[in-house]
Amino acid sequence: MSSENKSSNRILIMGYLLIAGFAIILIRLWQLQVLQGSAFRKISESNRLRVIGVPAPRGIIFDRNGIPLVKNVPYFCASVIPAEFTGGTLSSLGRLLNVPEEELESKMRKTQQSPFTPVRLREGLSLKEVSYIEARRSDFPGLMIEIEVSRGYLYGETSGHLVGYLGKMTPRQSQDPEFKGVPPNAFVGQWGVERLFDKTLRGTAGQRVIEVDALGREIRLLLEKPPVKGEDISLSIDIALQAAAEKAFQGRPGALVALKPDTGEILGYVSSPSFDPNKFAKGIGADEWEALSQDKNLPMLNRAIQSQYPPGSTFKIIMAIAGLEEGVISDSSKVDCRGGISFGKWHFGCWRKTGHHVISLHRALVESCDVYFYDVGRQLGIDRIYSYATKFGLGSKTGIPLGVEKKGLIPSTKWKMETKKTPWFLGETFVNSIGQGYVSTTPAQMAVMMSSVANGGKVYKPSILKGAKPELLIDAGVKPETIEKVKDALKGVVNEPGGTAGVAKSAVTTIGGKTGTAQVVGIRKESKFLSEKFRDHAWFVAFAPVEEPQVAMSVLVEHGGHGGTAAAPIAKKAIEAYMLPVEKKREQAYVQD
Repeated sequence: MSSENKSSNRILIMGYLLIAGFAIILIRLWQLQVLQGSAFRKISESNRLRVIGVPAPRGIIFDRNGIPLVKNVPYFCASVIPAEFTGGTLSSLGRLLNVPEEELESKMRKTQQSPFTPVRLREGLSLKEVSYIEARRSDFPGLMIEIEVSRGYLYGETSGHLVGYLGKMTPRQSQDPEFKGVPPNAFVGQWGVERLFDKTLRGTAGQRVIEVDALGREIRLLLEKPPVKGEDISLSIDIALQAAAEKAFQGRPGALVALKPDTGEILGYVSSPSFDPNKFAKGIGADEWEALSQDKNLPMLNRAIQSQYPPGSTFKIIMAIAGLEEGVISDSSKVDCRGGISFGKWHFGCWRKTGHHVISLHRALVESCDVYFYDVGRQLGIDRIYSYATKFGLGSKTGIPLGVEKKGLIPSTKWKMETKKTPWFLGETFVNSIGQGYVSTTPAQMAVMMSSVANGGKVYKPSILKGAKPELLIDAGVKPETIEKVKDALKGVVNEPGGTAGVAKSAVTTIGGKTGTAQVVGIRKESKFLSEKFRDHAWFVAFAPVEEPQVAMSVLVEHGGHGGTAAAPIAKKAIEAYMLPVEKKREQAYVQD
């Protein structure tokens, strides 16, 4: 081969190599700019653009009179963008944030997100701490202050079990379709009304796209999508009633549930002792949570629907209605009470050891004679008692959606045979006729019962929103004259001489009601100095005004002793607060400092 041909071949090979090289470069450019262009553009933009989430203001919760129960408050967090953190060391950053270096390392290491996604290092900063960090932020590129929207609960413990509180989304909630699109660090409802109406109150977060310099400082705003505020809601609660009741409990364990008789709207909902939801909204510490969870008074227990108690003599209301409706007694039927009755080897006493002597229905309710209602129970039998008790909502869940609810128990011959495998005995009827024995109820159920007596026999499902359409569950079908006779006697309990709830007599309105003392254990009279945990529970169920009921309620004070001295004064204060003019309530709205 001539030298000329060899030279030509070399040129040809070099040409092919150049063409191949250019082809590779073109393919690579196509790959970078077309196939992977969007990904690299995002990385490039992240070096100068920052997308900041703007939390949505949460809807405000009002009481029925337009008094706000909550407010929105800013929640400040210190975060860092790992890809931009090129200035100070973790140890110096830890000193600035008052966070151990090991904790910062752990948080930075655990994140599985993009290096341009902010990592939360410390939350719940005060304004003073925010100012201190902002003044030194230029020394730490990538460090930023993020703002979330949290809550301030204006009535503190007064609204704990009712309004509830916010908290960070749990891992389980983050997987729930209901929370789709909610930023992972956002506050969501975790308890009470905040949880029940979270979607309505939550709103939609917005975004701000800003251009930043090499130190992460904002240069200009490029794009803004404003947040959409959540919807406000008006509860059926009357905060004046609520606050008066909470104050009257003085921290004693118990519950109050108040209803609007003609609609079933909840006017008051107290579980005492309560907890301060502000502690949760700010991020409750481990020590505070342990103190709450270990508290022997169980402040996290929702006693209104989650605790069951014998109703004591408040159950005599059902006995009177059943006796009149079934014709086994009339308002003139009399019994001679000599302090108790004997049945076989058993003695069933009356609370008044000397007896009430010859007594009719009206005074039997006014003075709460046990012997009279032993006789009514004997004539009715337990199954007819069961029928009337359940017609008035006892033994069934009320449907209040503020926690896992207990249903109580109204016994029957069938129930005992199925559960105890033994027949029913007359002596058990005597005991259950005065609200002891197997009978158990919740404060919410007793409020439903009292509300249905006040309105003439209609059981409405309790509702938490103002103006909600009434939902009739049961119409007891009781004759109006029966209800009127019982209501007249309940008026006497408070307003007649010898009534067991004279302390509830009010100059503001006419209150009717019934006391109850629910025995915890059998204690001899001379053992009255035993521990408080053995004392009887105190009940009072009430309605007002008697002439045209606007409010009905139940009050339970655990180990309070007598209903007339422990529970009735609470009901009186709550009812009187409810009867205040709306303008006065707004003027005197109590707000926790």
